[in-house]
Amino acid sequence: MAKKDKTAAPSRLRLDKLLANMGYGTRSEIKKAVKQGMVTVDGRVVKDSGMQVQPDVQEVVINGETVVYRNVIYLMLHKPPGVVSATEDTRDRTVIDLLAPEDQVLSPFPVGRLDKDTEGLLLLTNDGQLAHELLSPRKHVPKTYVARVQGDTPVSLHDRERFSEGVELDDGYVTMPAQLTVDEVKPNREGYESSITITIHEGKFHQIKRMFQAVGKQVVYLKRISMGPLVLDETLPIGEYRELSEEELELLRAHRNG
Repeated sequence: MAKKDKTAAPSRLRLDKLLANMGYGTRSEIKKAVKQGMVTVDGRVVKDSGMQVQPDVQEVVINGETVVYRNVIYLMLHKPPGVVSATEDTRDRTVIDLLAPEDQVLSPFPVGRLDKDTEGLLLLTNDGQLAHELLSPRKHVPKTYVARVQGDTPVSLHDRERFSEGVELDDGYVTMPAQLTVDEVKPNREGYESSITITIHEGKFHQIKRMFQAVGKQVVYLKRISMGPLVLDETLPIGEYRELSEEELELLRAHRNG
């Protein structure tokens, strides 16, 4: 038996539910707008907010604006530092707070997390199946970061070899092998600052920071630049986001099915 495509548009949907889901107001506000003749379906003014419509077939217009139906959303965010990767938080701004109301209404959530002070690529979606598969430990989805690392000595070939074998963290956990490249080393008053690129295949709490702590060094800047086949759009300003392109979506789907 074929699985039902959860991302497909429903064949029929109440008009008020459609408009509410797309962020055009509350049910009561939409009911009022319909009664005032502000809504048309296929060019005809309608007065019943409970009528059934086919959002993938019929043209719905409210107050002169054509409604583009979406029930799934895929967003690439260039996460800034100081914002938490959560749907809500009582103390800090979340990545959801960075989204426009019309995108928030679809209830996207971050796929995985970046530490509060870490910036870079974050995928937000309401496609739970895709999120689950990207986060599944058995998938070992590669995640690549660039970082600046401070230490009394520069990041060395010895560190690279240790990372390639797996590093024992402060709680005794031994990480999976990671790929570490040293891009640049600069001496400073505290010792050395090394610019590095690292790819890990799991997502333990503060993993990269703890890996470098295990070799006597400190991460002072961290940015994720890729997750699986998805690469951060470097033209995307920090704190901004955009919808994934069809090509990016196809890459994710191919990765999911691979």
